[in-house]
Amino acid sequence: MAQQGEDIDCMEMIKRFVDSDLVYKFNRSPVAIIALAVTVLLIGGAVLAPFVTSQNPFDPASLNLMNGFSKPMEPNQFTGDTFIFGADDQGRDVYATILYGMRISLFVGFAAVLFAMVLGVSLGLLSGFIGGRTDVIIMRIADIQLTFPAILVALLIFGIAKGITPPSMRDEIAIWVLIIAIGLSDWVQFARVVRGATLVEKSKEYVQAARLIGRSSFVIMIRHILPNTLSPVLVIATISLALAIIAEATLSFLGVGAPPTQPSLGTLIRIGQGFLFSGEWWILFFPAITLLALALSVNLLGDWLRDALNPKLK
Repeated sequence: MAQQGEDIDCMEMIKRFVDSDLVYKFNRSPVAIIALAVTVLLIGGAVLAPFVTSQNPFDPASLNLMNGFSKPMEPNQFTGDTFIFGADDQGRDVYATILYGMRISLFVGFAAVLFAMVLGVSLGLLSGFIGGRTDVIIMRIADIQLTFPAILVALLIFGIAKGITPPSMRDEIAIWVLIIAIGLSDWVQFARVVRGATLVEKSKEYVQAARLIGRSSFVIMIRHILPNTLSPVLVIATISLALAIIAEATLSFLGVGAPPTQPSLGTLIRIGQGFLFSGEWWILFFPAITLLALALSVNLLGDWLRDALNPKLK
């Protein structure tokens, strides 16, 4: 009986979600539907890369240098192998390198946004709820950071972290340093939005009632105020994901991001640039188009979500 009750509750929740305004607006937005389809296709391809490619491009044992510079959809004159997006100078299938490289880009993007969101939301809650000197210190740090472009902040943090890391460990922890650098450069907008929402929420009657019954400040922040600030946070996180992926690609393109042993889309674009003017255009073109499609589709989803959750547009 208990299991049957849980199944009924689950079905009721699914029915409510299907009938919600959010799903209704999504079904009436062709841009959002296409953006979601492209996003799911690209993320699914990256996750299932070992199953949808016949080559691990980062395993030297699976490469054949004779396939180097194979043109897209044309059999190689030496081996007869055909690659849908061609092959690079090392004989790596460009299609496979894109899927495996996108894994690194997506992992860094998701992890950096999660880190920035946790840090920014925590500082925003403290700043708005406690106020006083805590609010002044956190917001002044945020204001100072906003005076610098995010990519420069990420470069500075990445450079400092790499400088204090032993050379033998730099490649091993480069991805984690990249995540921290991007996350620390992107927490400000989370903090400012959550602080503003907290200032509004903490003066409402339900917060005063929680104080009267003896709830601690920590419980009030986490259980009462935080859930009411998550809608704008979700929108910012979606848009920040696209920006984080672009930031990772930019850093990797500049040679200070993902290590050569774990190349991301930015690294592949940097490698392809060296062959663009010699005629091997596909080594640069396909990774660049993939990065553009991924960032654009996620950004369009974030824009739609912002409009869908905006109460002024309902």
